[in-house]
Amino acid sequence: MKSIDTMTPCPCGNDAGYAACCGPLHDGKPAESAEQLMRSRYSAYVLLREDYLLASWHADTRPASLRLSAQQPAPTWLGLDIRRHQVIDNDHAIVEFVARYRLGGGRAQRQHETSRFVRENDRWFYRDGEIKA
Repeated sequence: MKSIDTMTPCPCGNDAGYAACCGPLHDGKPAESAEQLMRSRYSAYVLLREDYLLASWHADTRPASLRLSAQQPAPTWLGLDIRRHQVIDNDHAIVEFVARYRLGGGRAQRQHETSRFVRENDRWFYRDGEIKA
């Protein structure tokens, strides 16, 4: 897990800073929306917070591990762009996003995904996603 200066902008792009944005969620505060959970999950990838990623992944689709620290070359995350946040009903939502990253010294790449989220017991969870071409 990487450390972060709590006064710097949040990895998800919020200028308010990590301590006012994704930090409280990483420490256990429930996300208020699927978009907020998506942003906190992006920040968790940046900070190698596998514990948070697994805890915020729905039990029906959660992998046993992600092995983030074993990825070689490790991705350098460059930014997150939320394209759409669609509330389907009180307990289901969709977030479309583009995450930019670089592997090693290579060219920047994009992951464009439409993710599905579900809320259970007042907590949002990432269920699954569809990668866009």
